[in-house]
Amino acid sequence: MHGEMFFLQLLFIGLTSADLLQNPDFESPPDNGHAIQLGQDGKINQTFIATGDNMNYLLTFTLVPGGQNCSANADVVVSAPDSRGVFSLKQHYGKESWESYGHYLGRWDRGEPINLVIESLTTESDANSTCWPMIDMLFLKTDPALAQADGNLLLNGGFEVGPDFLSNSTEGILLESAPSPVQSALLQWTVIGTVKYIDSKHFFVPEGNAAIEIVSGVSTGIQIDVMLTEGSSYYVNFTAGHAGDGCDRKLMVRVQAGPVVRNITLESSGTRSAVKYSVPFKAGSGPNPISFLSGSTNQTKDGVFCGPIIDEVVLRASHGLKPQLKLEILIYVLVLAVVL
Repeated sequence: MHGEMFFLQLLFIGLTSADLLQNPDFESPPDNGHAIQLGQDGKINQTFIATGDNMNYLLTFTLVPGGQNCSANADVVVSAPDSRGVFSLKQHYGKESWESYGHYLGRWDRGEPINLVIESLTTESDANSTCWPMIDMLFLKTDPALAQADGNLLLNGGFEVGPDFLSNSTEGILLESAPSPVQSALLQWTVIGTVKYIDSKHFFVPEGNAAIEIVSGVSTGIQIDVMLTEGSSYYVNFTAGHAGDGCDRKLMVRVQAGPVVRNITLESSGTRSAVKYSVPFKAGSGPNPISFLSGSTNQTKDGVFCGPIIDEVVLRASHGLKPQLKLEILIYVLVLAVVL
């Protein structure tokens, strides 16, 4: 590349929502086993047209080392009009050399042209390097605004809405830190550190198709903030366990529900397991955090970072009634008393 800009622009052709990007795996042309390597100042982009109204756009892609025995000397920047994420291969979160990542691109209405840009961010000046990262297997997914599940005050408490799993997602999808839930690939949840989005096809998932594995060590995990009625009683139910990926040690999780903090320890020999927990609390003023953070740093015997899985997070008001519903019942009773 020698300092030159490698620039490839692909134009949108009308495709289904699952195929918004043209040539997402770089196989056409040619017809087998190809990817794009981003050299110094390397950049590719593609413009697509948003479909649907007020849709969330989630990108999944695979990052591959640029050669053998390469130390990471460049990051990859993924950006769109409403987002920017920086990714690198600095840790080992899977048995393969490549990693799949998820990234929230933004929310747009039908007909808006969106320019997706992927470029290298040089951390070392070496124009002769052959260790530049490669990009492969792009997949763009759309999701509408989330609706509240029956009986659960949390949105996306089962983690079923997130970036799509690729055909080669045997190692899960990594989600990097997101400063706020509106910029997170795990819709509604803030990501602290790095977590792994895992599917039931390749991992043990307690309920549904997806769960979260906290893989990047102490004080990393997920959090959601909820406005509740101060002084009212609530409880958080959740499932924690092992994904069956060889994390054969005690796993510690720090759970916070409003002002209440609990530390739990998961005993296992690395096999699939799950335990249900419940944490009651009284809501404080302002936003009440519901968070799950790892209390330890864990690795498998192969040196792969791993950790506890979290699934089925449900927030309910005590006695099964939402605060709004209690108020509505009280108003109804008062009105009925006046009428009678």
